[in-house]
Amino acid sequence: MVSSAVPQDFSHSPGLPSLEAAEGGPLGVLICGHGSRNRLAVAEFAQLAEALRELVPEVPVAHGYLEFARPILREGLDSLRSQGVKRVLAVPAMLFAAGHAKNDIPSVLNTYAAETGLRIDYGRELGVDLKMIQAAGARIREALAAAEEAAPPSPGQVRPAQAGPLPINETLLVVVGRGSSDPDANSNVAKVTRMLVEGLGFGWGETVYSGVTFPLVEPGLRHAVRLGFRRIVVFPYFLFSGVLVSRIRQHTALVAADHPELEFIDASYLGDHPLVVETFRERVDEVLRGDTQMNCSLCKYRAQVLGFELEVGAPQRSHHHHVEGLSEACTLCELECTGACQPDGIPLASPVITSPNHDHHQHGDHDPSHNHDHHHGSGYDHSHGHGHAPYPQADHPLGPRTLTASNQVQRLRNQIAAGSGSAAAEPPAPQDGDGLVPG
Repeated sequence: MVSSAVPQDFSHSPGLPSLEAAEGGPLGVLICGHGSRNRLAVAEFAQLAEALRELVPEVPVAHGYLEFARPILREGLDSLRSQGVKRVLAVPAMLFAAGHAKNDIPSVLNTYAAETGLRIDYGRELGVDLKMIQAAGARIREALAAAEEAAPPSPGQVRPAQAGPLPINETLLVVVGRGSSDPDANSNVAKVTRMLVEGLGFGWGETVYSGVTFPLVEPGLRHAVRLGFRRIVVFPYFLFSGVLVSRIRQHTALVAADHPELEFIDASYLGDHPLVVETFRERVDEVLRGDTQMNCSLCKYRAQVLGFELEVGAPQRSHHHHVEGLSEACTLCELECTGACQPDGIPLASPVITSPNHDHHQHGDHDPSHNHDHHHGSGYDHSHGHGHAPYPQADHPLGPRTLTASNQVQRLRNQIAAGSGSAAAEPPAPQDGDGLVPG
């Protein structure tokens, strides 16, 4: 039996400044999320924010989203100001620092600070952190323990009749990251994989991604099964539920259907594990100390990162104005997202609703003591439009193009509907189109 023991010391570190007595107060805390049309994901985010409120009862805590849900970030800030807050400690609810944490959220905060004079100090992402690794390990241990006790298997799992408990060093761990056009963020997922593989003693580890980069889940798993392990644990390194987590499970089921001799175990995403909540608390403390350094040595906006040299000094802008405040929940699923809205990785067509806040504000001058900027540099041509720079590996044969192949989409639908079936041993040939998943 796999032990599920996890260190449970959640105490606040001594010697940190008091939130109540901090300079520039009264203080408030803003948790900055991406947002989702998935009602379960939004509910889980609100639950995490509530858990943080319990850890910092001495100050108001609000949350807001970039898109697809309310309150938006500006409304969260308005709420804090209405409670008398003069200084906001803003923390991005992001596992790693990519475009949302580096561009979109700071752009909104900068604009709001310039318009209102509110002091907003910006924190860093959760990142590769000891507590986050421990929380991930706990989710994996839970999945292994449940699989060893399960009979019959749960949907999406294949447990051969002859299979008994296997040593963990005969098990393959596949960690699934969200995927980004930022190589620094993608590399951090690979580091998490190695920390988990080495820490728990897995026989091997692979890193795949749910979108934007490569390898994606299905082609990555099809390569992984060739390594010869009888048991594969698939762990989504995600904070919350949503269409991407659903797609991970569906594509895992496709590969599992083709390999009934193997055991596939679906581990849960992180959720509001106590160690995740405690990491958020630490990020708030870091903002208060002025210790919020991101990894700028490998940031494609600051350094000549191999393959991304043209993005150095890109302007800090948000690309989410057109869906800011769009709060209609998806009605295709009861509660838990099934991925029905984008089975091929591309959202179904829907009218674009423009937020009343769809103003392209310029960043005004504000108090230089505020540290919610992540300026990329100067000398960059600011005359271009608001689109993202093209991802140089968008056409990789194991990347997003595999999501747009019509035969794979139809196969996915048929197998999910039937609950069984046999898929081709190799991923389908790439089709035209980049298949990139919007942020």
